[in-house]
Amino acid sequence: RKNTKRVPSFRKLLRTSKIKLDNKLKNKQYKQQSAAKKYRKEQKKLRQAVRDAVCRKPFPLEEYKKKHVAEKREEEEEDDALPLDMMDEDDLKLMEELAQKASFLTRDISSNEPVHIKKRKHESVIEKYEKMPRRMKTEPEKELIHLLPIKDKGGIIPQTMEKPVLNVAEDEDEEEDTEEMLVAEDFHEEPLPVLTPEEMAAQRKRKLQERKMHIAALASAILSDPENNIKKVKELRAMLMEQDPNVAVIVRKLVMVSLMEIFKDIAPSYKIRPLTEAEKATKVKKETQKLREFEEGLVSQYKFYLENLEQTIKDWKQRKLKKSNVISLKAYKGLAEIAVKCLCELLVALPHFNFHNNIIVLIVPLMNDASKTISELCSEAVKKLFKQDKLGFASLGVVKVISGLVKGRNYNVRPEVLKVFLYLRIKEVELKKDSEDIAPKKKFMTYKEKRKNLSRMQRKWKKAEEKLERELLEAEASESKEKKLKLHTETLNIVFLTYFRILKKAQKSPLLPAVLEGLAKFAHLINVEFFDDLLIVLHSLIASGDLSYRESLHCILSAFHILSGQGDVLNIDPMKFYTHLYKTLFSLHAGSTNDDIGIVLQCLDVMLAKRRKQVSQQRALAFIKRLSTLALHVLPNSSIGILATNRVLMQTFPKMDLLLDNESQGSGIFLPELNEPEHCNAQNTALWELHLLQRHYHPTVQKFAAHLMVGAPAEGSGALSLDLSRRPATELFEAYSTRGMTFNPPVPSVTLRRKDTFSQMDSFLNEELNEQLQQHISKTVIHKMLDFAKHLKESTLS
Repeated sequence: RKNTKRVPSFRKLLRTSKIKLDNKLKNKQYKQQSAAKKYRKEQKKLRQAVRDAVCRKPFPLEEYKKKHVAEKREEEEEDDALPLDMMDEDDLKLMEELAQKASFLTRDISSNEPVHIKKRKHESVIEKYEKMPRRMKTEPEKELIHLLPIKDKGGIIPQTMEKPVLNVAEDEDEEEDTEEMLVAEDFHEEPLPVLTPEEMAAQRKRKLQERKMHIAALASAILSDPENNIKKVKELRAMLMEQDPNVAVIVRKLVMVSLMEIFKDIAPSYKIRPLTEAEKATKVKKETQKLREFEEGLVSQYKFYLENLEQTIKDWKQRKLKKSNVISLKAYKGLAEIAVKCLCELLVALPHFNFHNNIIVLIVPLMNDASKTISELCSEAVKKLFKQDKLGFASLGVVKVISGLVKGRNYNVRPEVLKVFLYLRIKEVELKKDSEDIAPKKKFMTYKEKRKNLSRMQRKWKKAEEKLERELLEAEASESKEKKLKLHTETLNIVFLTYFRILKKAQKSPLLPAVLEGLAKFAHLINVEFFDDLLIVLHSLIASGDLSYRESLHCILSAFHILSGQGDVLNIDPMKFYTHLYKTLFSLHAGSTNDDIGIVLQCLDVMLAKRRKQVSQQRALAFIKRLSTLALHVLPNSSIGILATNRVLMQTFPKMDLLLDNESQGSGIFLPELNEPEHCNAQNTALWELHLLQRHYHPTVQKFAAHLMVGAPAEGSGALSLDLSRRPATELFEAYSTRGMTFNPPVPSVTLRRKDTFSQMDSFLNEELNEQLQQHISKTVIHKMLDFAKHLKESTLS
């Protein structure tokens, strides 16, 4: 057997150190060696036994038995037939003498050992035994207790006292009596009264109230004075093992949440490290020692609490229940959800505190859980952590674990696991602002305070001190900025490594949309060396036809993000991406793909507005015409976004007013069904769609259509209001969305007064009266109807 060192998994590497892994490997090798040695010994014994069995000569079993039985019978017959008279007199005399000795009588005759197998070391053993002092068995041994000695002129006099010995026999008798009494009581015990459902509910309510009061008392005591009452955390944590089946589930949930809030409040704003041996040996002040004890107790209790939460989740996942447990398997799901909520809260609230990496290792795999509730909880917690993480330590830890999870599961994870990368604070990070937030704030004295409180010489010294302190703070801020840049670089490397692995090995995976979306967000930060290969991969994905419409839009957006950043220096013409977007614009409609308009507007902004120097006039005209046609078929918020994009294009590119004239410019006829924007002759058409959009039911669409018809002026009577002209197309698309069944601007409600309503009723009835008279219906019926209406009117007004 060859011992090869197995490479541990990523999760094990996070938990275990190198020394521990080496020790594990050595123990494993030692076990294998001992097992091999034992196996060799057994094989050797087996071979020897086989060899011995082969050497012996076999004989029939039946013959051996017959022969043996016959010999035995002959010996017994000879013994019976032998008379005592045949023995010599000397032999009989010797037998009689031996029979009188005790050793002869007590000796085991059946044994084959000789009589004198052991020699006595000393001949006078009995005499020695007789000389030894004896103690009575009834006399108990006295144990002495050494007391403090007395010092006298003669020297030190030791003091001792006899320890009182209890009478064991009396104690045993008393215990037996009490046991008999208890057995008798148990025997005569009356059966417990059967409670009605109402009494059981009242009893449960009373117990639950008692537990709640106890939890509240412990929690308030801990929060009021954490340093002195840290031991009460252990008492509160012991309630996680509540054994009363009526209230166990609720009490455990309450204790979990209470402990979570307590730890959030009393945890310090720094990580507590273990003390070294030298620090433990040194003498410190009482306050320092008290603080050390508090920190040590806090960390240990926090660790045990996290272990309890982890065990609850594991038991639920593995469907395991202990025999002594009082909670059913169904109730364990609710307990597990509360445990996950507590871990998520601690993940977000205490990213700087101990065991944060352990919480990350627990939470990240649960993002891929089959339970939708738990996976959403964990995903939201990770998103919050990414949004609020300014330095990047916690984000880096989460990204590492996610990358290991995706690779370990062979890319068989939910897309939501990768979508959390979109919330990383890398693209929109403001280094200056964040460094100011992190840098220690120092309050300096104002000029008035210095003038009032300090002398002239003191002011001079204070000015020099403040200058030095400002320089130190600037140095710290620059150092934190460098740390942040380094962490962000490492985080991005892991993110791109995960994305590129999926693009290379799992192109048909459901993770591809999340990968393309992430590339579109972070493409401007990719190294220039990968641009060519990445563009080839993106184009091949679009050309394959396996992608959905949204995924192809993300591919286009990723490609243009690459080319709009560092890719400006590259001489690449992405005409294929322009053609694909132009061809698929009419795939959008007012139904399920309405949300894709947001990505289309981003693509148009990056492809046309930001690359205006690389875009020809023919291409811009073709896109404006097709977008105007599309605005007729989509929801109002999509129409507003498209018209806002057309406004930007008309102001960006010259000679776009050709489309407002009905005369042709140059040769050719406009070909609306041709999918090549450069060759469809868009200069020979007009934007007749604006006349229809001017009669749209949405007032904002009407405003944009009227604005574009006059050439989209920036000033004058045809200009838009500031709230519409200064907002980008994507923001307008979200602002005027009807997703929440609301109309923006709100429709004014037409409310009629009561008197107007009744006047309308009167006029209606009078008209009816005239009609009925014409049709010769009896007047009495009509008058009854009028009286009833009048009575109804009076009762309603009163």
